[in-house]
Amino acid sequence: MKKTLIIIASIFVFLIGAALAIPYLFKDQIVARIQQEMDEQLDAKVYFDADKISLSLFRHFPSVSAGIADFGIVGVVEFEGDTLMQVDQLDLDFSLKSVIFDEYPSLTGLHINGGDVLISVLEDGTANYDILKESEEEPTEEESNFKLGIEEITAEGVNLIYDDRSLDFTLALANISASGSGEFTSDIYDLPLEAEALIAEMIYEEVHYLSNKSFKGQTILQVDLEQMNFVLSESNFTLNEFLFDVNGLIGLPEEGINYDLTFGSAQTEFKNLLSLVPGMYSDQFSEIRADGELAFGGFVKGLYSDDQYPSFDVSLKVSDGEFQYPDLPTPIKSINLDINAKNETSILENTQVSIPDFSLLVGSNPISGNFRLENLRDYLMEGTLRGKLDLAELTSIFPIEGTELAGNLNFDASAKGTYDSTLNTFPVIQSTFDFQNGRVRNEEFPSALEEIHAQANLSNTQGTMRDFLVDVKTFGFELEEERIEGKFQIQDFEKLNWEGSLIGAVDLEKLTQIIPIEDTELRGKIQADLSSSGSYEAVENKNYSAIQAAGTINVSDFYFVSNEYPQGVEIKKSTLDFNPRQANLTEFDAVLGTSPLQASGSLSNYMEYLLSESGILKGQLSLRSSRFNVNEWLTENPADTVESALEVVPLPENVNFAMDFEADEVLYDNLTLSKAQGKMMLSEGILRFSDAGMESLGGQIRMNGSYDPRDLSAPRFDFALSMVELSIAEAFQKFSSVKAFAPVAQDITGRFNSNFSFSGLLGQDMMPLLSSIDVEGILNIAEAALRESKILEGITSLTKLKDASTLQLKDLSIPIQIEDGRMDVSPFNLRLWDYETTIQGTAGFDGSINYLLNMQVPAGEFGAQANSILATISGSEADESTLIPLALNLSGTYNQPKVSLAGGNSIETLLANALKSRLQGEKENLQEKATAEFQAAQDSIKQELKLKSESAQDSLKKALEKKTEGAKTEVVNEAKTMLRNLLKPKKTDPDTSKKEN
Repeated sequence: MKKTLIIIASIFVFLIGAALAIPYLFKDQIVARIQQEMDEQLDAKVYFDADKISLSLFRHFPSVSAGIADFGIVGVVEFEGDTLMQVDQLDLDFSLKSVIFDEYPSLTGLHINGGDVLISVLEDGTANYDILKESEEEPTEEESNFKLGIEEITAEGVNLIYDDRSLDFTLALANISASGSGEFTSDIYDLPLEAEALIAEMIYEEVHYLSNKSFKGQTILQVDLEQMNFVLSESNFTLNEFLFDVNGLIGLPEEGINYDLTFGSAQTEFKNLLSLVPGMYSDQFSEIRADGELAFGGFVKGLYSDDQYPSFDVSLKVSDGEFQYPDLPTPIKSINLDINAKNETSILENTQVSIPDFSLLVGSNPISGNFRLENLRDYLMEGTLRGKLDLAELTSIFPIEGTELAGNLNFDASAKGTYDSTLNTFPVIQSTFDFQNGRVRNEEFPSALEEIHAQANLSNTQGTMRDFLVDVKTFGFELEEERIEGKFQIQDFEKLNWEGSLIGAVDLEKLTQIIPIEDTELRGKIQADLSSSGSYEAVENKNYSAIQAAGTINVSDFYFVSNEYPQGVEIKKSTLDFNPRQANLTEFDAVLGTSPLQASGSLSNYMEYLLSESGILKGQLSLRSSRFNVNEWLTENPADTVESALEVVPLPENVNFAMDFEADEVLYDNLTLSKAQGKMMLSEGILRFSDAGMESLGGQIRMNGSYDPRDLSAPRFDFALSMVELSIAEAFQKFSSVKAFAPVAQDITGRFNSNFSFSGLLGQDMMPLLSSIDVEGILNIAEAALRESKILEGITSLTKLKDASTLQLKDLSIPIQIEDGRMDVSPFNLRLWDYETTIQGTAGFDGSINYLLNMQVPAGEFGAQANSILATISGSEADESTLIPLALNLSGTYNQPKVSLAGGNSIETLLANALKSRLQGEKENLQEKATAEFQAAQDSIKQELKLKSESAQDSLKKALEKKTEGAKTEVVNEAKTMLRNLLKPKKTDPDTSKKEN
């Protein structure tokens, strides 16, 4: 007996040891199989750490399980950089038999635990999940020895976003838990499926159909891959508390999708339908008292294709429904609803919708109606809706926390006839709307919005556009003895004859305390007395004399600030009066951000501008400011007006405006402009400046030019500038273009005058794009000094001329041209120290320099080395005053210059050759040769800079295109945000049933 136990124990220990050892003995084989399958099958970037793959025989016994942490798949080509899948833990199961005996293990299971999946389909149908490589080999008749062998797939804690732009459809699911098992390698098999998830958002053609709904489901899916048929049976699905089933066939023939499905709900409790109503399904849903019966069912049968739709019949019926929130006194009861939508043909236009009965009691107030739609072709319809609402009673059913509502609403509407947008036919309509004794009070503000009232009729007696009448006989309200009263009428929807008036005053601060505007502060008083009459027909015929509009608007103590306009706008006082011809701004005293501004002017053609798409608003305006800070209106963060990035400012193309401006001080970027004045003209989307003048950089600037942002990817500027007595050093500090093209300015003290034209492109930060700048003009320097320059150090070090750290500059006239991101300096003369010198060359926007200096230096200036050479020349006519031609090349950058002799000769050889020649013409030959060689080098440099310029401008446009493309993913980003919010740990909330619904 003892021996038997020892044998059994030994066998057990051996099996345990084998179970522990087998995964590690065959780890390399399993990892190689995983890597091979990824490389051979997927056209995508797959990332995982092979060293961190864990193996176990117990995780999914009897299979060998490989656990891969932090596994992901990233797209390529159109989806470069987009993550298709990120998995916290991926488990792959392999057949134990295949691990031990086969060349490569067979995959039998796939398990995903935690992660995110983003499925994207572009407008042309290209999908990021289409990553399987196409086989390049012709299939052989011999059956493959490889079988996938997957029997189970599970997912737990997975989030999914499906973004299909070809269908304009977005679906966001959170916390997906799903499992399926079956013989996946067979052509025909049964697949039991179970799944649950939170439907965060489902959007189709910008309509939000489902939000924050809990989903659970199970079914047996019969799969027939040969016929591409999929049959659902024994199905049970739950949406929130609403239980329904879907059974039948979904087929995928080549011509479309074939449906033969039936669906319905085995439940008969009305309360379960309530769980689908937004705002009602909460933690307290189980406490809602509800009664009534529910019936739901229908079918879909037929082919869905580009030109064919399946037939369908869907019905929903509620009988004697009732519900009441816990702890609230008033229920909604006697809910009766019968809806049917059906189509017995394959033509969608034959769809019929019928609501023969709809009625309920909201407290003691009845609402009832019916509706019938015969088709979707001429929309033959008939319906009524009538009822009463007491808002005070309504808030006892659906409370709004902190807000008290009151008022009585009566409505009665009916419609009968056809709607055809092509023939402009409409149903005959009769409707009345009457609201009286309205009141709104917020507990945070003691005053109430009172005496809210409105009476309106909408009718169409003959069913044509001409017979439409909208008559708002009266509307208005009162706020602390300040009243607003108005009326409005529109007749004939073809001519759009209108007549209306509005008179009264309102305190905006009091109004927003009663009706808050989120993230906005608004206060001030507006008094208005307005009236208007006319017709759109008169607008189309440009008969503006037939349009009457008159009145006055007075604004005082107005203040507005929001997230979009954090700078704030304050209007101390403003008066606007208008008539059909023009509107006059007779007074405007405001502070925009921190900038005081006074204005006056007039607008004309404003009626055509407001009432037609092609109307051009015309006007003139005079602006005056003691200090205007432009930066805070061009940055996202006005508190940081220097370092925050500016953005391109678009201009309207249908405004023709002339403006005179005058400002004591203007702040723009890092410039301070004093005594700014001039004229601006905005027309066709271009802002033009004329006779603009200002003081800055210690001198005066006059300007004429334009700013053209019609192409927002490449806004243009074009200016003619006249500068008088500007500081060279300050220009270097303030202008990026001076820093790039003339870095020598940082070491020059003095002033300059200039007249030049200046054009190019602006970057998205509203700064000139250096690679695009074109400049042509003359730079005049009366007197300046260049001090402690590395270029001067390099020249004296090479030539052994007198060491001078300062160079005096007088009466210089330097011709400059900038094109394709390079500055060309045409030859100009100056005295470099005491030597006649001609300078020419190029500076690039990349900081590079390339200049040639042709100098005439007396031999005696070279000191002992020249005297020594002179002494060796017998009978020489040369003496210390003989001019030696000296040609120097300056390259590199200004801060790291390279100074060299043209031709590469040493200074000694240069002196010897020049003195021995004793010919005056020789110096010209030497310098002509140096100039020719320099020009040849310049051509190469210019071509290189031109390529850099084109590359920089291409990068700018690509950056904007990327920004534009990013806007298209806004819906997906919103879905991601919703997923994150839904997945945050939730706190225990108080009873929310009394809050806003």
